Amino acid sequence: MDRITLDQGVEIGKEVVIEGPPLEALLFQGGHVGSIVTVTDSLGKDYRGRVLSLSGERGSMLIFEAFRSPTESSMQIILLQALPEKERMEWIIQKVTELGATIVIPFKSARSISLEERDAKQKKSHRWQEIALKAVRQSRRAKVPQVGAYRSFEEALELCTGEGLKILLWEKEGESLKKILRDYLPKKMFVMVGPEGGFTQGEVSIAKERGFIPIKLGQRILRTETAAVTLVGIIQYELGDLG
Repeated sequence: MDRITLDQGVEIGKEVVIEGPPLEALLFQGGHVGSIVTVTDSLGKDYRGRVLSLSGERGSMLIFEAFRSPTESSMQIILLQALPEKERMEWIIQKVTELGATIVIPFKSARSISLEERDAKQKKSHRWQEIALKAVRQSRRAKVPQVGAYRSFEEALELCTGEGLKILLWEKEGESLKKILRDYLPKKMFVMVGPEGGFTQGEVSIAKERGFIPIKLGQRILRTETAAVTLVGIIQYELGDLG
């Protein structure tokens, strides 16, 4: 239900009927009469449409604009983010959604705050998926990224299976990100960003055993939210759909 994919071709200025899975996806994205959403037709082309009606198991939409190129990047980016304090996680989810991230996984590292501590001060974790939904509408994306459940460092690593380049941002030492991207030319990436205090040596060792390559972003030390957004932006520029 993360993408409104029609089983028909569409034309600008024509009305289309929406039912079944496309209707479920529309409702999942918060669609209502008058709302404007991005839809994908049976040929894989993206359009903008305005919802005209919603009644029971049926809806209709007026298609009024076509995108010249896909709204979704061919690069899959799975961001594993150590939970930061205050509203930084919400900001990260919003910005990496705008940049085209596929999945966001919050986790607890040795030096990060726990979800219990964060929610005791400011309970907003229940809104993470909603924040992604709003960022999708703002950025006119077709697909809603999944915001995964909060988990431990080890549990986050266990999700990183199958094909894909795995990188971990480590301020102490690491490979050049530019060189890594150009050497591997991946289509899928697992990107792990630590807390303000950085990863411990033990965490880096465990991640390396799981296939992660430590990388650095120059000599400056970035805040965790800056690092996450910068990494996703660079990856999309080098191998995705920015630029």
